[in-house]
Amino acid sequence: MSQIDADDTTPLLRDDDSSDVYQDDDDDDYRSRWRSIRVMYFTMFLSSVGFTIVITSLWPYLQKVDDDANASFLGWVVAAYSLGQMLASPFFGLWSNHRPRREPLVCSILINLLANVYYAYAELPKTNNKYHVLVSRAFVGFGAGNVAVVRSYVAGATSLKERTNAMANMSASQALGFILGPALQAALSSIGERGITVKFIELQINMYTSPALLATAFGLVNILLVILVLKEHFVDEHGRQIRAINYTADDRVDTCEEPEGTIDQVAVVSSNILFFVVMFLFAVFETITTPLTMDMFAWTRKEAVLYNGIIICCIGFESILVFVVVKVAAKRFGDRPVFVAGLAVIFCAFFILLPWGNHYPKIHWADLKNISAVSQMSEAVKASNSSMDQTGCPYEQTWCQYTPAIHLAQFISAAVFIGVGYPTCNVMSYTLYSKILGSKPQGVYMGWLTASGSGARTLGPIFVSQVYTILGPRWAFSLICGMVVGGLILFGSIYHRLISFSARRGRIVE
Repeated sequence: MSQIDADDTTPLLRDDDSSDVYQDDDDDDYRSRWRSIRVMYFTMFLSSVGFTIVITSLWPYLQKVDDDANASFLGWVVAAYSLGQMLASPFFGLWSNHRPRREPLVCSILINLLANVYYAYAELPKTNNKYHVLVSRAFVGFGAGNVAVVRSYVAGATSLKERTNAMANMSASQALGFILGPALQAALSSIGERGITVKFIELQINMYTSPALLATAFGLVNILLVILVLKEHFVDEHGRQIRAINYTADDRVDTCEEPEGTIDQVAVVSSNILFFVVMFLFAVFETITTPLTMDMFAWTRKEAVLYNGIIICCIGFESILVFVVVKVAAKRFGDRPVFVAGLAVIFCAFFILLPWGNHYPKIHWADLKNISAVSQMSEAVKASNSSMDQTGCPYEQTWCQYTPAIHLAQFISAAVFIGVGYPTCNVMSYTLYSKILGSKPQGVYMGWLTASGSGARTLGPIFVSQVYTILGPRWAFSLICGMVVGGLILFGSIYHRLISFSARRGRIVE
């Protein structure tokens, strides 16, 4: 059996299955290349952990540290992470094109590390605590701009045949972080809201701050790996080392001769738009999960953190299986049909979430005669109630009174579909994009792709928090379904242009 045939049956996370690699380089260079790629996998894993480890507790944490925080502000806090990443990605991508990539990686991880410490201290100030949470999440996102460097490194260090496998491995690493983050948060919920206080540094360690502190420890490990293990490698579309990375006296990276031909900019822009759509859809789901379940199922804050952590963890495990299937499906049917199938599954997920039936959610203050009675409550009663979870749909959201509740079975089914559709579109987006770019340095282009995804993660939470709060889930999820249809139409219109750089130049046939 040839090495090419063997590639079809090799495990997902095995990297040395690429048959087309010209191993003219010595074995040390080959092993060094894959060790470095695995460091990139680990960096992507920790970037994912850094985001998801607090996502299910973000809403109750906001409610705890600042009584003025509402669901609309939650959208801004979630968006702050992505806004920071959007601003940082092109910058780190450009940096990585001209300097040793360990520089932007170490700098970005250090920013991420310090921002998580800031997040843990967000409840210490006397006022405006919600804004401290917002700023800390923005800086965590800025540090996460290093995923542009990670993607450009993996794209540049793999051949065309290796690319789908490597991108699937990287997405699998991201999914593992996606699993571990909520799982750790769910496990750390046993610490409780009070937790313990380290008085000499005035640090409160509880179910909300301990995940951020754990992410800080992970960051330290990541910095050590980048410094000690990462080496620079760049290969052409056949796997041949076309650039031996050397450093001049001022530590600049010597550039290589770029392949002839121009990149299809229409395909590049369209791919960025499609990636924006995919990330927007997932950002909507991950943002609305906790408020939606607290409103529809009358879960307490602790229950919402625990149950949603378990659900998201299960989605992550599901994603790992999907990556295995995607690898096989892409070889059999091609990257583009698999992407279309992923979008169709995402449409089904949000369509399932549309409310129906005659069952309505429990409403806050439903046992009171009228809302004016709330303002007449004594201060003692208010203080007593503030220490207790008020479960159900807030009366301020008027749609709660006439919009049917979403059933738990609907929510679970939608989560299952998201766990299939999102990872499929995610890995196919990276794969198609990197193939369109070819062997040219991809730092800046990957920066723009990451920025488009971050822009989606910025606007998605703001969109859904505003529309959901004002109009309810029926309008929110109907608009999302329309957006998926728009994405499918765009994909169909540029389907013939989403091919590799070499195929467009006529050097290979896809």
